[in-house]
Amino acid sequence: VKRELGDSLRVEADLVADGHDRLGGVVRFRDDGKEGKKEWTEVPLTVVENDRWRSEFELEAIGPWTFFIEAWVDDFATFRHSLIRRVEAGQDVTIELVIGADLVRDTAGRAEGEEALSLADTADRIGDETTAIPERLKIILDEKLLELAARHADRTRASRSEPLRVQVDRVKARFSTWYEMFPRSCGPAGKHGTFRDAEARLPYVASMGFDVLYLPPIHPIGVSHRKGRNNATSCEEGDPGSCWAVGADEGGHKAIHPSLGNLADFRHFVSAAADVGLEVALDIAFQASPDHPYVREHPEWFRHRPDGSIQYAENPPKKYQDIFPFDFECTRHLELWEELLSVFLFWANEGIRIFRVDNPHTKPLPFWEWCIGRVTSAHPDTIFLAEAFTRPKLMYALAKLGFTQSYTYFSWRNSKEEFTEYLTHLTGTETAEFFRPNFWPNTPDILPENLQFAGRAAFIGRLVLAATLSSSYGIYGPAYELMDNTPRKGAEEYVDNEKYEIKNWKIEEADSISGVISRINRIRKQNRSLQHNRTLVFHETDNPHLLCYSKRDDQDGSSILVVVNLDFDHPQVGSLTMNFRALGIDGERAFQVHDLLSDARFLWHGQKNTVALDPEIIPAHVFRIRHSLRKEQDFEYFL
Repeated sequence: VKRELGDSLRVEADLVADGHDRLGGVVRFRDDGKEGKKEWTEVPLTVVENDRWRSEFELEAIGPWTFFIEAWVDDFATFRHSLIRRVEAGQDVTIELVIGADLVRDTAGRAEGEEALSLADTADRIGDETTAIPERLKIILDEKLLELAARHADRTRASRSEPLRVQVDRVKARFSTWYEMFPRSCGPAGKHGTFRDAEARLPYVASMGFDVLYLPPIHPIGVSHRKGRNNATSCEEGDPGSCWAVGADEGGHKAIHPSLGNLADFRHFVSAAADVGLEVALDIAFQASPDHPYVREHPEWFRHRPDGSIQYAENPPKKYQDIFPFDFECTRHLELWEELLSVFLFWANEGIRIFRVDNPHTKPLPFWEWCIGRVTSAHPDTIFLAEAFTRPKLMYALAKLGFTQSYTYFSWRNSKEEFTEYLTHLTGTETAEFFRPNFWPNTPDILPENLQFAGRAAFIGRLVLAATLSSSYGIYGPAYELMDNTPRKGAEEYVDNEKYEIKNWKIEEADSISGVISRINRIRKQNRSLQHNRTLVFHETDNPHLLCYSKRDDQDGSSILVVVNLDFDHPQVGSLTMNFRALGIDGERAFQVHDLLSDARFLWHGQKNTVALDPEIIPAHVFRIRHSLRKEQDFEYFL
């Protein structure tokens, strides 16, 4: 289970015992990341209905927490319940009062201090045969005595659940806004950019409202079998190669490409990014070019073919001749694992606390569980984004064993039915307890068909979907805001891909949608309901091209209602049937909807209302619901 700092964890359990005995129970929990002796704290469970019990506790520190449920038969509560039934039936309860006095006396023996003295005195008064029975009954049936006895119940025969874990992360694990950028493309036209050049781009990225700046691998790039432009198997002079072919004579995963600068330049870049509100995330790709020092120094870490050559990476029909995968099951695998762990720790010691991990699903799950556990033990605030486009169960396994966030199938969801089914699964099932989605409309590897040859409306529409359906999203820029949409023939990839060449992006282009991106990200920051996924609800529309959904924040009561025209080529009109309960509207009065994209305001009445979206103007509404208008001044405000 995953939560964020400041959250509370609600725990529910079914407590079942034979017969009619009354039960008691607690949730016991502790902060496992706390230094020194780890003390257990407990909160009582209370009945919800039938045999379902519930409690919750606050998560006040980042790191791993452990909790379990302890339950027992409460002898005093059972006795008390039986006594009440006997009294109601008019039976003689003289003996029962003696039994009750003994039970209270036993309870006093388990208490300490003033409470022990109070319980002992109470037991004597209940057992005092010179006192009238009605007065003794009043003492033994007092609610305060029941509460005190419950705190000191006999737990010698208690049952315990297995220990359960909750990982508490910083809030950015739930709410983050990512921008991917190649530093080498930030230099003057035709030249390899440096970190100093990339610093000049930082205010531009920050102005659009992003808070995570993700850099592809910044390490030296191999020369052997270097890929040319458009993934050509041979390169020409001046081709920079793929950033993911990590390692050359200048060093490997702990080194910086000399054309970008040195470690001091990198530190300066990270500091400059922080000054404008950006946290730098690094790509970690556990693979090596044929020129990586590991290949010379540790050939046993790689898989060899019968002819003695090292097997390069393949994902048929794709071939990656410039990359050697590690053999995680080699005879010296423990040494390999320790070395790869040291890569994370090296960059963590340089202040990096966010890592995007390349293809983690192609490495052993036990390695990631061990490695992430070691990293977060030293640096609990570290965030790991899994770039795992694979089978759902494998993606979920990665999330359960430690990855903080994950890429998803968002890029390939297009219809109302697809979005509704997919997001309902991600946010409305147990998957939401451990899997945090990060939506990307594009990546350097993925130019989906919904953006190919598409116009401005498609880029804005997909942006709105990613930014409002998920509390974490990202774009690969400047390709996205400049609406680069030309694919390599027959593929969902960019032609003239930046993975293999240095691009000269003209970020000042008048046609850029950077202004829309800025507005969307500002809306996200100003509305808490868009900063989580737990309250996502879909609303009915009578037009299959119109997708309508809302999010509501429990703390401030605000609601955001989003309507997107999924037909980016034609205007669409439709009627919405709103779920008033999800929006927090009583439905009996008029209410105002304020479109935060266009700044237009509309007065709506009743559950059904009509919207019209022309993609040539804008393909979406992002409404903030202003709750039922009740007073004359409310109407004046609306006007």
